[in-house]
Amino acid sequence: MPQQQTPQDQQGFMPQPPRVMTVKDQLYITDMMSWNLLAAKKCNFYAKQCQDQEVKSAIQQAASMHTRHYDQLLQHLQSHLGDQPQNQNMTQ
Repeated sequence: MPQQQTPQDQQGFMPQPPRVMTVKDQLYITDMMSWNLLAAKKCNFYAKQCQDQEVKSAIQQAASMHTRHYDQLLQHLQSHLGDQPQNQNMTQ
């Protein structure tokens, strides 16, 4: 009797992403870093303009979140760039 495959088996479930990063992946991560950096800068600017301490605190928390996301993306990008051999061209 053949075993029944679940839909999850048919989709090729990966418990962890592959250690390969394409140029397109690198560009997308760079875009996400730019978006987070801009959001953090805007939050910091608007927090300085606030008079209400509760609103100011919420905006500062948002700035911290975007800064944290930026740092996580930077670490991820650096870890993948560090894995590549020095003579490998990034346009492959």
